[in-house]
Amino acid sequence: MSDDQQAEIERLRAENERLRKAGQAKAAMKVSEKGALSVYGMGRFPVTLYKEQWLRLLAMGEDIRAFIAANDDKLKSKE
Repeated sequence: MSDDQQAEIERLRAENERLRKAGQAKAAMKVSEKGALSVYGMGRFPVTLYKEQWLRLLAMGEDIRAFIAANDDKLKSKE
């Protein structure tokens, strides 16, 4: 393998690592065109809900945590 090829491989590895770390960036929020709240950084697509839906979901926070704890053995983790 030539030095140029080796250098290109190293450059691509460094770029892949940078992109992986960028994918783990903090979540960002934005108001959508239709007036909903979109949260970016959770997955491939944003999670978009209207204000009332977010408030209802936030009010269920303890129930969701309890459900996750009760079903931890059945739930998969991404990492």
